[in-house]
Order: sequence, then structure tokens, then C-alpha cells
Amino acid sequence: MSFYRNDALLLAALLLFAPASHAQTAEQDPSKIDLAKLIECTTYDVPSYNNFALWLTGPERTTVMKQFGISELPSDNPFLREFQLSSPVTVFGRQTHRIAFASTGPLAVLDEPDPHPLAKQFGVTASVDQPNKFLGEKIILSRKDQQENSDTVLETRISLNVSTVDTHPGKTLAGCSYSIEVE
Repeated sequence: MSFYRNDALLLAALLLFAPASHAQTAEQDPSKIDLAKLIECTTYDVPSYNNFALWLTGPERTTVMKQFGISELPSDNPFLREFQLSSPVTVFGRQTHRIAFASTGPLAVLDEPDPHPLAKQFGVTASVDQPNKFLGEKIILSRKDQQENSDTVLETRISLNVSTVDTHPGKTLAGCSYSIEVE
């Protein structure tokens, strides 16, 4: 009976730690990132995004672009790096062949001139809502962590963003922002 109980306890311990090791794998291996989930703010944490962004722009860039079927496009916007996908990605219930990366996260470039329906669908609140400019966000996660034995506080923030920019007329940009800031 004791043998059975020890095996059951071992199995329970393995199952308890399985999700944690899976999450750690997602952070450590950017090749396993699902672009749609990264854009939609549905799965990943800030370190996962940071690892992916560094991998995408690092020495393995050519391999990464081939693996994800993306090619870089010229961009008139100095704050966006834009990419063409060889196969469309479905995000927010819409398909697109174009994505962009801002400094804090990925964005889908959607063929929608009016951002309001998408913003309303996902509860995104506008901070700027003018005829030629829309900028809104919905905070998914906001957490402050006091560092042990330090005065340093780290603020982790993940937000869903919907916007328009004059360099992309007739388009709505929607995606996730991932950041950690030191206070």
C-alpha cells in the first residue's frame, strides 16, 4: 500500500509542476511562439515577448523570418517595423497578411478604416478619438513587484491596443503591448 501511495504522490507532484515547466519552455524557446496569441494578448508574458523580439531582430533573424514565413516591408513610420506574412494569420476574428512591431509589441495591420467596432468588441477605451486619429487600450495585466532587499519596484504591464496612424490610411492596427518598467 505504501508503494502505491508513494507513486501517487510522485505523480501528483509531477502534474503540479508540469504547467510551470511548460510556461518556462514558452519563455525560453521563442520558436514556439504562436503569433496570433502574441498579438491578441491571450497567452504570453512579458519575458516571452522580449525573448521573441530579441530573437526576431538578432543574429538568427533570417532563420526566424523563414520559420514564420515573414518578410520585412519598407515602412514610412519610424516607430513600426512592418512584415508581410506568406500565409495569413487570424487575429481578433479577422485575417491579415501584414503585421508590425512597435517598441513594446506586435500589431496586426487590419483592412478596416474604422477602429471603433474592434475597440467596442474588446472593451478598448479611447484616449484619443478624433476623425483622423484613434488610440485606445485595455489593460490586461498591471502588476507592481517590490524587488527583494531593494527599493526597486518593477511594473509589469500588458495591454490590448487599437489605433490608427496616418502612415497607414484605411487601416486599423490592433495588438498587444508588453512592458516592464522600473519605478
